[in-house]
Order: sequence, then C-alpha cells, then structure tokens
Amino acid sequence: MNAPTSPSAAEQAPTELDVETEISKLVVGIPKTPPQVENDVERIRSSVTRLASNSIDGLEELTSELQVLQKFLKSEVERVQNEIESALAGIKIIIEAIAPWRDTSVAPQPPTSTRAVRAGPAANVKL
Repeated sequence: MNAPTSPSAAEQAPTELDVETEISKLVVGIPKTPPQVENDVERIRSSVTRLASNSIDGLEELTSELQVLQKFLKSEVERVQNEIESALAGIKIIIEAIAPWRDTSVAPQPPTSTRAVRAGPAANVKL
C-alpha cells in the first residue's frame, strides 16, 4: 500500500495548536483601550459640558446687560423727544411774539432815481 495517505491526526494537532497559540499571542498583544477610551470620552464630555455652561452663563449675563442698556436708551429717547418738543414750543412762542413787529415794520423805500447809486470812493466820480 504505497498510496498516499492523508496526514495523520498527530500531524494536524500541532498545526491547529500552533494557530491557536499564535491567535492567543495576538489577542494578548492587543492593548486594552476601551477603558482608556471611555475615560477620555467622559473627560471630553465633562469639559464640553463645563465650557458650554460657562458660555451659557456668559451669554445670559450679556443678555441681561443688553436689556438694561435697552431700557436706558428708551428712557433717553423719551427725554430727548420731550426736550425737542419743549424747544419747539418755545420757538413757536417767540415767533408768535415777533410776528406783530414784523407786520408793522416799514417796508424799504425804493430808490428815487433810476441811476444806480455807488458807494465808496468811486461814488464821487461823475459819469
């Protein structure tokens, strides 16, 4: 019986054992990062939460300051409008007081001659 025979079970066992050994070496050699990753994720999450909280607090403070400024500006607008109305009322009173003087004033007299009148040193020169 010279026919080739299949490999014996004794020859297969060491090969499978070697493969399993190599796989376990690879598995053992892989660093266990999930706990580190989880710690990093938690640290990043807490940092983002803290920074977002600080930003939100800052924005709320800025919003309240802007509301106070808006109230102040509205009151200043009202104050200036009242002062303008008072000034206009005063001007109207002055115009009403001057109006009678303007009506009774003498209108300027037109010149009696048709020649143009010169002023200054050239006024004495005869044409």
